[in-house]
Amino acid sequence: QRKNPPMSELHQELEKIHLEIARILGMDRDNLRFEYTQQDEKNALNLVTINPRHKQSFLFHTSVGFGEMDALQKMLEYVKMHKRTDSYTIQWSIRNTGELHTSYFRGKNMYEGLDKFYFGKDINGTVIFSISLNPIS
Repeated sequence: QRKNPPMSELHQELEKIHLEIARILGMDRDNLRFEYTQQDEKNALNLVTINPRHKQSFLFHTSVGFGEMDALQKMLEYVKMHKRTDSYTIQWSIRNTGELHTSYFRGKNMYEGLDKFYFGKDINGTVIFSISLNPIS
């Protein structure tokens, strides 16, 4: 009799892809959060990055699929291609701390970059000093 239920195989496969995404992004797996939620009849996956220096988290991308594996496969495809979207630099600080931070986001436009910056945050908790489109490399 098997000790591991079939679901654990799915989780092992998901984790393999999580590790592949971390490798492509050049990030430690511990600094990535994969948040799955139901969205109508589909699964949404929010990939959240955590900056190891200031411990702030930011949305990297959201993908939607028919089940967790499908959403994750779509995320993997995005990660492989994401450098084709514009890159933005945001200079910011946590309100009342005065320490300036610089973070980078990719998106179709500045507003998508700001949505990723503010994901899961109180909009009043940070101060943005500047946002700029980076030159195309």
